[in-house]
Amino acid sequence: MPVPTPADLAEYARRRRTLMKAIGKHGVAIIPAATEQTRNRDVEYRFRQDSDFWYLTGFREPEAVLVLAPGRKEGEFLLFVRPRDPERETWTGYRAGPEGAERDYAADQAWNLDELDTRLPALLSGREQVHCTLGEHPAFDTRLTTCVRRLRETSRRGNGAPVGFTVLDETLHEQRLIKRPAELKLLRRACDVSAQAHVRAMRYSRPGVYEYQLMAKIEHEFALAGMEPGYGTIVGGGANACVLHYVENDCVLRDGDLVLIDAGGELQGYTADITRTFPVNGRFSAAQREVYEVVLAAQLAAIDEMRVGRLQVRPHTAAVKVLVEGMVALGILHGEVAELIETEGYRRFYMHGTGHWLGLDVHDVGRYRIDGKPRPFEAGMVMTSEPGLYIPPGSEGVDARFHGIGIRIEDDVLVTAKGPEVLTGGVPKKVDDIEALMADAAATRPRK
Repeated sequence: MPVPTPADLAEYARRRRTLMKAIGKHGVAIIPAATEQTRNRDVEYRFRQDSDFWYLTGFREPEAVLVLAPGRKEGEFLLFVRPRDPERETWTGYRAGPEGAERDYAADQAWNLDELDTRLPALLSGREQVHCTLGEHPAFDTRLTTCVRRLRETSRRGNGAPVGFTVLDETLHEQRLIKRPAELKLLRRACDVSAQAHVRAMRYSRPGVYEYQLMAKIEHEFALAGMEPGYGTIVGGGANACVLHYVENDCVLRDGDLVLIDAGGELQGYTADITRTFPVNGRFSAAQREVYEVVLAAQLAAIDEMRVGRLQVRPHTAAVKVLVEGMVALGILHGEVAELIETEGYRRFYMHGTGHWLGLDVHDVGRYRIDGKPRPFEAGMVMTSEPGLYIPPGSEGVDARFHGIGIRIEDDVLVTAKGPEVLTGGVPKKVDDIEALMADAAATRPRK
């Protein structure tokens, strides 16, 4: 397992300093690592570190615990980790142990994990607030609250126990929301590779191919770049595209249908999130093109609203307006545009939001509202733009030529002082560009 570079360590240290400044000298932050999860019997899921823990340490092993104790003379950055165990390491790989945690990850002090319960009371003593991930790790929450309760029972003989718990939404998660250059470098690379993967799937598509074969092309591209899927890849052909989180990916792609792919690769924790919808055979039908152009116009309108100082609800508002106008023009919806928006009459065909924060989590942390009001965009935020229209087979009152059309177009957008920057522009989304790419692929494909 590679250890952090000096530049990585400096970045993690900067993040910890920022968090400790936010929680203050009377606070303490305690964040557990993720635990390994069983898939079935003796098989475990591939381990993925807790994003908060990863953000602050770069430490990739399970079951560890991070303690940040601002102002502690003996050291502020403390880790509890699994001990070295030559027998277990023979089976499951190298462990850093306390020595490696200090040497390779710059912990001020590190101990074996089994010392946590005996050392934690002293680390909590005299602190007023415990900043933690309440609700994310229930078993650890119980362990932590039990320690605080016992400390309170004996506090009249010591320096006192914490009086409350504070979730990390207003400190660490707000910090994570604004992406720094080191993060953007990883995110840009993840977006570039993911765009290449979508292009590869477009070029491979043809009638008779299975959904899982397009998924294989996508995920192979990730693997070639040392990446893995940031979430479950969605490949929905035909009416399957009308199922928002379709994951079966086991149907054959038919001539005349569209196929929707929602897939993003993850690099060192940072994930892209791209959706493209294109014709299986490389040519949009008239009905498909009409609906697609409405969705694309909605997406472009949403992206244009992702500017410093504008409220984060504006992309959704802009997208909805364009979608409703388009559906009325096509006869998919009937009525006045303003009334359909006010009564949410459009939700029959567009039932989700237009974007979400993106970063270490595909649905990244950070509040969307401050004091109950939509927050304004700031430079360094990254948000998706992903409007769609989904018209299932049998939709009443809708011309049959639109039935079974599901379209979503999604890009990842960085908010900058100069305006929105689309990070995923490497995969085409204009109708003519998609058709040209697929025609070129078909022309250069070996004939049987």
